[in-house]
Amino acid sequence: MMFRNPFHMVSPSPWPIMGSLSALVVVVGIIGVFYEVGFFCLLTGLMMMSLTMFLWWRDVCRESLAGFHTKIVQSGLRLGMVLFIVSEVCFFFAFFWSYFHSSLSVTFELGLQWPPVGVVAISPSGVPLLNTVILLTSGLSVTWAHYGIIRGSFFETFLGLALAVILGFYFIFIQLFEYKEASFTISDSVYGSVFFVATGFHGLHVLIGSIFLLVMVLRLYLHHFSTGHHFGFEAACWYWHFVDVVWLFLYIFVYWWGY
Repeated sequence: MMFRNPFHMVSPSPWPIMGSLSALVVVVGIIGVFYEVGFFCLLTGLMMMSLTMFLWWRDVCRESLAGFHTKIVQSGLRLGMVLFIVSEVCFFFAFFWSYFHSSLSVTFELGLQWPPVGVVAISPSGVPLLNTVILLTSGLSVTWAHYGIIRGSFFETFLGLALAVILGFYFIFIQLFEYKEASFTISDSVYGSVFFVATGFHGLHVLIGSIFLLVMVLRLYLHHFSTGHHFGFEAACWYWHFVDVVWLFLYIFVYWWGY
């Protein structure tokens, strides 16, 4: 089929249904954890999901190396990645909507002020500013790596990716420290709920993006990329820049404006 048309006809795959089943097990496990009975179910679902992602993406890499990812196929993959990032934008838009709704129309229960009475917000000039510098630096590092692979300088690409991965995991470590030192919790009014859910999900995206970039480092070492064929690397860059932009909005509105 590859020689008759530029499209890749994907062979029957078990991974979509396995991915759906693992997601179902994860959700059931999360609900069970709320009642302190579902930890094993959650752990099983996460293991199933991790294994499914690994095997599914392994097959995609094999398809690419076998020459199935033609220009038209790559165009479809790019569109899919763009739509995925758009869906992520909508995901975080819901959190910002909740934040602005609560902060711009404060109620009597919140003490008619924002942050609510009794909540001591985290100073934007401390750890949040450090994390902002870390993420912006990692974004520059990823951009450097991208230009490196376009020029064929795989050593620069490797250094840029490695630096971005280190900074990504360092960001997560700093954020965990911030959570530990915070004077409020997720149960402290709508402020605590929105703060920890929004920044927590962003931290999860940083973790996923760091793993994404780490996989790109491994693929670069295995010579999976060339100067003209490296969409997997580009997708990782797009995702990382999305994570950077979301953090800028979080820092400006949640940490600085809402302080």
